[in-house]
Amino acid sequence: MVELFPFADANIDLEKVNSRYKEALQAFYKGNFKSEGDIWDSIDRLHYLTPSTWEVLSNYDPEEINCKIFGHACPVFITQSGATETKGGRRQGRYLPRETMLKVVRRDNHVCQVCLKYVRDDEVEFDHIIPHSKGGPTSVENIRLLCKSCNRKKSNSLMEILEEKSS
Repeated sequence: MVELFPFADANIDLEKVNSRYKEALQAFYKGNFKSEGDIWDSIDRLHYLTPSTWEVLSNYDPEEINCKIFGHACPVFITQSGATETKGGRRQGRYLPRETMLKVVRRDNHVCQVCLKYVRDDEVEFDHIIPHSKGGPTSVENIRLLCKSCNRKKSNSLMEILEEKSS
């Protein structure tokens, strides 16, 4: 999906990108979704505005990384594959860094975010609010603590987000 990749120019304003990302994140949190399409539009906006992507792009000359046909930054500069040369780049899928786990446990205070019951250390499970299989990022903002029972009920559905907003 070429249209989701940013257009790099010589004067990337990282402060403006961070500000727009925060605005998009707040709009997502408010969640005035009426359909699954609204959710996907919001997710696409967050992906497009991810500050770390723009930070990487700011280190390159736009002539070197922009597609000569469409003008977007070439996906090679943004995405990673299993063939990358760094350990960090090889971590794909549902890998959850320990630092992220600790932040989520502290934030959620060992309480399942669905049934509100205390969850012991050895029973903690982490859930992608926007499912990983549907493009949800592995970030503190998109991860929550659940008990095993609640985590098994959700699967990879977006219905919970839609139902919350329609109530």
